[in-house]
Amino acid sequence: MSKKKIKKTEVAKDGTSGIKSTKLKPPQGISFSFKYYHDSHNKFSCSEKEVIYWLTLLERLKALSSLSAQELLVNRSSTLRCHPIKWEETSERGFGLPNEEQLVDTPYQFSLSSNEHGRVHGFFINEIFYIVWLDPDHLLYPAKN
Repeated sequence: MSKKKIKKTEVAKDGTSGIKSTKLKPPQGISFSFKYYHDSHNKFSCSEKEVIYWLTLLERLKALSSLSAQELLVNRSSTLRCHPIKWEETSERGFGLPNEEQLVDTPYQFSLSSNEHGRVHGFFINEIFYIVWLDPDHLLYPAKN
């Protein structure tokens, strides 16, 4: 076999590769963040949940990511039930986040499915929904007697 010479790759000395960066469009729709997620709360821990719970959560987040925050907030679907959290009607007085009064404008919740799998609690900053608690057992709002 004959040996072929491989050309030496020229690398620019200034660190630029000459490759143009791809300009990505900003994401359309809601993004979800777990930056403030708190799983160690005694009421809102999901460590013992079955796989179906996690699959349902991922499917719901995927479906909602095609909506804008405004579309989610005005959606009146009976399976979604997205609405502001009224702390005075709950078992909590807030999320307990540092600087919460500056961080959280309005807390919201939405359902994962009709009557199973509970709710997701968090807040919006622009088009990002920050998930604070997963509430699979509907424990934020005490049962009405």
